[in-house]
Amino acid sequence: MNRVYDSIGDYASVLKSGCPLVGLDVGTKTIGIAISDGLRLAATPLQTVNRKKFQADARIILEIADNRSAGGFVIGLPMNMNGTEGPRCQSVRAFAAKFSELTDLPSAFWDERLSSVAAERTLIDAGASRKKRKGVINHVAASLILQGALDRLRQPDLRQ
Repeated sequence: MNRVYDSIGDYASVLKSGCPLVGLDVGTKTIGIAISDGLRLAATPLQTVNRKKFQADARIILEIADNRSAGGFVIGLPMNMNGTEGPRCQSVRAFAAKFSELTDLPSAFWDERLSSVAAERTLIDAGASRKKRKGVINHVAASLILQGALDRLRQPDLRQ
């Protein structure tokens, strides 16, 4: 059963309450990981995984989800600026499809346009050095992706 949702409203309808969500910024070389609190109010950057092989990468993510009693995943979808999907979207969709086979937890895509740019700006504003930014940008971007989805999940018109 495909448990990867394009619609955040459909995703919301299958989520258990009180469980944090895990945000993922899936890149070609790294995967940024963020986690929310149980009330799903705030996303916190957690870590960046240097990609090796799919099974090893998935194992790390699933272990984090298990240790945090997560209720689902929000996966950044790198749309083109004009709203179309390119090769990066296809790659993330393939990752999500394969990943969903390893867990019963649902996943949803979240448009991540400009999340890395926003993460970079946030880190610069915080005074982080170039070297420091390089090490944390992916999980900061994951937290921005997750926070966007959390904010949308709290909107009252979501299920209309």
